[in-house]
Amino acid sequence: MAKYLVKRKRQCPGDGYEISVSVCKGRQRVLYPKCPVCPHRDDATDTPTEEKTEYTPMETGTRKILQLSTNQDEAINQQIFKSYDIRGVYPEQLNEYTSEKIGMATVLFLKSIKDVKNIVVARDIRSSSNSLTDALMKGITKAGANVIDIGEVSTDAVYFAVGNYSYDAGIMVTASHNPSNYNGFKLCHEQAAPISFDTGLSTILEIAREADLPQSEQCGRIIKKSISQGYKQHVLGFAANLSPLKIVIDAGNGMAGTMIPIIFEDLPCKIVPLFFEPDGNFPNHEPNPLESKNLRQLQDKVRETESHFGVAFDGDADRCVFVDENGREIGCDIITAIIAREYLQKEKGATILYDLRSSRILPEEIKRAGGSPYRERVGHSHIKATMKEKNAIFGGELSGHYYFRENYFADSAMIALIEVLNILSSKNVPMSKLVAPLSKYCSTGEINFKVTDKDKKIEQIAEHFKDGKIDYLDGVTIEYKDWWFNVRKSNTEPLLRLNLEGNTKEIMKQRKKQVIDIIKEE
Repeated sequence: MAKYLVKRKRQCPGDGYEISVSVCKGRQRVLYPKCPVCPHRDDATDTPTEEKTEYTPMETGTRKILQLSTNQDEAINQQIFKSYDIRGVYPEQLNEYTSEKIGMATVLFLKSIKDVKNIVVARDIRSSSNSLTDALMKGITKAGANVIDIGEVSTDAVYFAVGNYSYDAGIMVTASHNPSNYNGFKLCHEQAAPISFDTGLSTILEIAREADLPQSEQCGRIIKKSISQGYKQHVLGFAANLSPLKIVIDAGNGMAGTMIPIIFEDLPCKIVPLFFEPDGNFPNHEPNPLESKNLRQLQDKVRETESHFGVAFDGDADRCVFVDENGREIGCDIITAIIAREYLQKEKGATILYDLRSSRILPEEIKRAGGSPYRERVGHSHIKATMKEKNAIFGGELSGHYYFRENYFADSAMIALIEVLNILSSKNVPMSKLVAPLSKYCSTGEINFKVTDKDKKIEQIAEHFKDGKIDYLDGVTIEYKDWWFNVRKSNTEPLLRLNLEGNTKEIMKQRKKQVIDIIKEE
C-alpha cells in the first residue's frame, strides 16, 4: 500500500475534474440534493493543496491498524459509522459515492493487517441495495481485491460464506430492521470475526474521508458464486428429528422470504407463509419484529391456522422473534434460556453469553442447567468477539440475535429457528408450556426516549439511585433485591433506551413510572 496520500483540490464527482471550493459551494446551492453523486455540504471548508498525509502504524490489541491525520474529506458523514455497523438514510447520508470510498477504505484497512485477496459481498432487497452494492464492489476492486458476489441473501449467509470458504472478509449491504429509506453495511473479518468501531470501523472512516485513495496497479475481479446449497447444508446440520409441525413465518417482505424455501424444501414442517414476496419498500409493515405492532398479522395468522407457533424475521433475516400457539409474544431472552438448557445437556459447564438487558431468569436458568453465564454489553460485534474469546457454546441478545459456536461464533436466526423446532419436536409439548416456567419476572420491554444530553441524563439517574448496586458495562445498570433496570445510549439511533424488570407486575409498574419521571425531567 502506498505510504503517502496526496490531497488535491476538490474534484466534482459528477464532472470528474477539479474545482475550487467557492465553485463547489455555488454548485451545491443549485445541484444539491438533485445531483445524486454530490458529496458536499453547506459547511464545507477549504482543503489544503498537495498536503501529504502519512500512515502511521498503531497497535490495537493484537492487530496493527492505520492511524491517519485529521485532514479529511467532508464527503463521508461520520454519523453513519455506528458502534458495530455503518448505517444511514439513502441518499442524504449514504450514497454511491460514499459506498465506493468505503469499499476502497475497507480493503486498505484490511491490507494493513494481512494480505487480502477475496471479499464476500451480498445485499438485501432494499431498492437502494443494488446501486450501493455496485459502487461498493467498484471500490473493492479498484483497491486490488476480488469480490465474491453471492447475490441477495440473508446476513448470516455472508458469515457462513466467509467462514466456510475461508475468504478474507465479508460485507453485507443492509440496514437490518430500519425503514426502507435506510441502508448500510455490516462487515466481518476472516472466520466471520466482527468489525466494530473499536476494531476497524473507526479506521475505515478515517481512510474513507481522505480526498484521494490509492488505486491498485492490479484491479480485482468480480466473481459470482451461489452459496445456497452449502448454506442449506450448514443450517440443516443443526437439525435433529423434526416433527411435522405447522409454523407461520412472517418474512416481512425481506430476505427470509428467499432463504426459508431453500432451507425447508425437504423438511417435514408445514410452513404458512406471510409476506414472502421480496419488496424493499416493506409494504405490509416495517421489517422490525421487536416492535409489537409489526407482529399483529403473525399473531392473528397463528391463531387462525391453529399453528404450533409463529416466527417473524427482520429485513436481512439475521434476527427473529417468536410467538406461541396462542399468538403471545415470547421474549428473546426466554428463547435464549430454552435453547441454552438444551445445549447444556450436551456440554455441561459450557459458557453461555447474554446481553445485559436480559431477564434475571436467564442467568438463573443457565446456572440451574450447569452452565456458566457470562454477561456482555449490547451489540453483535461485542457478543461475537466475547463468544470466541470465551469459547462459548451459545449466546443470545434481547434484540433477537442468537449466536452459535459451531456457526463461527456468529449469529443466525435460521439456526435459532431450527433449534426451537428440535426442542418442540423432542419434547412434544406446546410452546406455551415451555415458556410458562420461565415467565417468573415482569419486564417493561425496551422503551426509547429522545434526550438532549444523554451522558448527563445517565449521570443524573446514577446519582438518584446511588443506593442500588451500580455498574457501567453499557450505560448504567442499577440493581435492587426486587427490581433492576438499565439505561443506555442506542448504538444505532439517537435515543436513550430503558429496560426494567420487577419481581411482580406491581413493582415493575411502580418503578417504571419512577425512572421515566427522572428521564423525562429537564
